[in-house]
Order: sequence, then C-alpha cells, then structure tokens
Amino acid sequence: MNLTILKKDLKLFFIDKRGVLLAFLLPIILITLFTLAFGGWNTSGSVQKVVLLVNDADSTKTSIALVEKLTAHKNLIVKEESDSVATSLVKKGTYSGVLLIKKGFENDSTNRVQHLEYKFDAAKSIQVGMVHSIFNQVVLADIRMDEVQSQMNSYFDNNFPTMGASNRAKIMSDMQQGLSQDSGSIKATPVIKEEKKKGNLALIQAVAGTSIMMLLFSIVAIGAGLLEEKEAGTLKRLLTSPVKPREIILSKMGSGLIISIVQLLILLLFAWAVFGLPIFKDPISLLLLVFSIAFAISSFGIFMVAIAKSRQQLQGLSTIVILLMSAIGGSMIPLFTMPAFMQKMAVISVNYWGIQGFFDIFWRELPLIEILPEIGVLLLFGIVIGFVSLRVLNKSIGKFV
Repeated sequence: MNLTILKKDLKLFFIDKRGVLLAFLLPIILITLFTLAFGGWNTSGSVQKVVLLVNDADSTKTSIALVEKLTAHKNLIVKEESDSVATSLVKKGTYSGVLLIKKGFENDSTNRVQHLEYKFDAAKSIQVGMVHSIFNQVVLADIRMDEVQSQMNSYFDNNFPTMGASNRAKIMSDMQQGLSQDSGSIKATPVIKEEKKKGNLALIQAVAGTSIMMLLFSIVAIGAGLLEEKEAGTLKRLLTSPVKPREIILSKMGSGLIISIVQLLILLLFAWAVFGLPIFKDPISLLLLVFSIAFAISSFGIFMVAIAKSRQQLQGLSTIVILLMSAIGGSMIPLFTMPAFMQKMAVISVNYWGIQGFFDIFWRELPLIEILPEIGVLLLFGIVIGFVSLRVLNKSIGKFV
C-alpha cells in the first residue's frame, strides 16, 4: 500500500464538499426521517391519537355511555357530527372514519352490535386499523357481555331463582373471560370503494409519488444548463446581444415548464395504458393539476440554480433538498403511515400538494371546486419562489454585462 496515494485520495474526497454531504449528511438525515416516520423514536410505547367522528342517532343512556367510553380512551379524539356531514368529511379525506350509532341501540339488548356501523376511508389504513383494534378490545367486548348478562339473568330468574348472587357473579366473570376473544363485529363500510375504473391506492401512490420526485430531479438537471453556460462563457457572449438577463431566465423557466408538463403527461399516459389509471374521467381537473405541479416544479428548479454557485454545488444541494421534500411530502413514504407531526410538516413540500391532488381526482373523485386549494397552493408556491429566483438570477447575471 502506498501511503502517499492513500493520503492523496482521502484529501481529494474531503475537499469535495458535495461528495462529503452525499456520503455522510444525506444518509444521516434520511435515517432520521425514516425513523420518525415509522415510529422508531417512540421509546415510551405511546400511540398517536386518532380522530373518530361519532353520530349518535339513538341518544339514549346506553349510547351516551358508549360515546363517553370512547372519548375516555387514550388513543382517540372523539368528535360528534351529523351522519351526512361526517360521511362527507371522511370522503374528502379530512378524517379516517365515523361510527354511526343507530336508533334502537339501547332497546335491542340481545344484539346491539347490529345497530353500529363504521364508515371509513381505506386510504387511511393505519388510523382505520387502530380504530378497529379499539372497537374489538373495548367496545365490542362490553356490548357482548351486556347482551349475555341480560340473557343469563333472565335464564337464572326463570330456572334457578334461588341461586345466590355470588354464584351468579362467578359464572358471569368466567363467561366474560371466554367472550373477550370473540365479541362479534361492527359492520364496516368503506365510503369509497376500490374499483378498477378509478385506480387503486397502490397505483395512485406509485404514480403520484414517483412522477413528482423524478420530475424534480429532471428540472434541476435542465436548470443546471444555465450554470454550465455561465462556466463555459456562453452566457457572457449571449449578454452582448440585445437579449436581456430577464428574458434568458424566463426562457429557462418556460422550457422547464413545457418539459415538466410533457413528462407528467407521458407518465400518466403510461399508467393509463399499462395499469388502467382512468386519466380521462376528469380531464379538466387533471390538466389544471398537471399545469400547477409543472409550474411549481419548474420554479423550484430555477430557484435551486439561483442559490447554487456551481454545477457541483447544485448537484449536491438539490439531491439533499429533493430527497428531503420527497420523504416528508409522501413520495417515498405514504403519508398515512407517518405520525401526526410529520403529516403537518408535509405541507411545506411540493410533493404533498401534488400527491393530494392526484388522490382527490383518482381516489376520492372530488369535483374541481374541491381540488382548487391544492392547485392554488402549487400556483402560489410557483409564483413566490419564481419571483425570488428571478430577482436573484437577474442580479447575478447582470454582473456579466
């Protein structure tokens, strides 16, 4: 081994700041994000709370007691809403599910479970699974035991009227232990059914998450052409012509926008042709969403070029930023698997708003008016960050004149 060559290679590696960042800082950041997303930092064993909508149409002493018991559960936040409002909120993806307590719940002491129905959004499988677990462990066991106690008390009164209270209590206790493993089931109804004509959750997640993340990398690579022209001296020669710096920047943004739109449309057409994603069901909403995503991403690409001083710096910085945005925004990890605080952080990412827009169109089948917030945020992001980039680059390029 030649120590001189070894020292030289080590020195060259650590001089390359981009290489050092990609080798050490990026993995550390991603490990931290994935650990937070999958709950690996939760050493206390506590579980995040889930909001459960409840509609109590029975409004009796027994149904009110059930709602109070759910409210007291450490992992639930109970909100009472009307059936129509609650179902609408679940369809929009605002909440994961609603428990309907129907009329006759108290009076039917032999089969109260049939008066309960849980409507849920299959796109929020983690929260739905938690609620199902709580139903099985807390609600159903008590309901089933109440039903059996009512039946057994009638049986004892008719056949063993002289049986002592202690013997009855012992029999009831033994039965409760046996019933805890089999307490019936609440009718569960998805508010949105997974059908081939609308695409399934996995397909929508794959198309939305992957296409936006890859588009971010593509646009940054296109924007790097401006830095390449700057380093090669082409930009300085171009500025000797009547072309103004602002025109150069807007042209770069325009080309990035067109390429972004084309790339997104090609990916959507591929998903339609190969996997059956119904892209023609609401073409107007889809085209507006595609344009807003493309506009936001093209502005982001120019912004990364504006804050980078060289192509090497741009490559390292953009890789870290894009992977962070993709991890937080739901491209790498589906949002419903993340803890609540990370879902709140996701709103700072372009990925989040684009993915939510795709889910609203293909999964929830919402009308355009309901998708406008996502479109509006993406357009606003593109305008603000595009304006900042224009000012920074215009000043930087102007120095060459």
